[in-house]
Amino acid sequence: MSRRALPIFTKLLSGGGSTTTTRSVTYMPRPGDGTPRPVTLIPGDGVGPLVTGAVEQVMEAMHAPVYFEKYDIHGDMKTVPPELIESIKKNKVCLKGGLKTPVGGGVSSLNVMLRKELDLYASLVHCFNLQGLPTRHQNVDIVVIRENTEGEYAGLEHEVITKFCSERIAKYAFEYAYLNNRKKVTAVHKANIMKLADGLFLESCREIASKYPSIQYNEMIVDNCSMQLVSKPEQFDVMVTPNLYGNLVSNVAAGIAGGTGVMPGGNVGADHAVFEQGASAGNVGNEKLVEQKKANPVALLLSSAMMLRHLQFPSFADRLETAVKRVISEGKYRTKDLGGISTTQEVVDAVIANLE
Repeated sequence: MSRRALPIFTKLLSGGGSTTTTRSVTYMPRPGDGTPRPVTLIPGDGVGPLVTGAVEQVMEAMHAPVYFEKYDIHGDMKTVPPELIESIKKNKVCLKGGLKTPVGGGVSSLNVMLRKELDLYASLVHCFNLQGLPTRHQNVDIVVIRENTEGEYAGLEHEVITKFCSERIAKYAFEYAYLNNRKKVTAVHKANIMKLADGLFLESCREIASKYPSIQYNEMIVDNCSMQLVSKPEQFDVMVTPNLYGNLVSNVAAGIAGGTGVMPGGNVGADHAVFEQGASAGNVGNEKLVEQKKANPVALLLSSAMMLRHLQFPSFADRLETAVKRVISEGKYRTKDLGGISTTQEVVDAVIANLE
């Protein structure tokens, strides 16, 4: 080949000058993988029915291969109905709105009962900047993974954490980092005071970290972590925490990255997964939001994209996520918490119009 022809050949190889668009191969399904999957749906309390209704509309518009089995469950129920547990165990996947937890009075949280019953030991919240949404800090992309079944936040106010649960949450955090090309895991703790419980947690994290030499590992006391989050959040990548700290850290991280109304999340165990708004603050909303129908559906829409990936429907997840991000970026349709005046339905209509 002549020298003159070489640059042209190189350009053709790199796709330059070509009008043909190509897609990378992301997923080769097995026969039958396109069969619609049942998903247990809990609309929940407050704004829950509004935002879960938003997801139902978008899924229908996308012709996503899922269908919902709906259960009318509320946070003031004394126990989790057996038929709901049966449905989730059968379907393996659930999408839920917020369930209101009574304050004090010795009443158990239905959310906590659900996690324990299904052994949903890992809570994951993804806190990241969305293009077009102004925030104090840029380059925030934090995944908070917290132990979900024991310790103070599980309603066991005097029970220390165990070696078994500490090891499996540490393993999940490092596995997540490894599979998602994340570079660093930070263990958040209070072992300087909680020497037995948090000391055990750190010991487990260190043991698991030694098995993942390609992933950087560090530790941070929760007090310092809170300060670092609001001053230099871009330093964090994956964070792994005991139960109580994780709830606080994830809400702080969500507030920094753009607000709890846009952060997706879920709870996962060995056999089941429940997807919901990532950060718990504001997931039930207030009566005014319900009356005006102005709840922000973005967090649950992004959580449902996570659910679609979990179900191995990656192209549907990509379409949904791209449409949501485009609506946020354009800035025309935003709910009050994001500085706009739009209703839930207006945001939903905009997302549907942006589906490709």
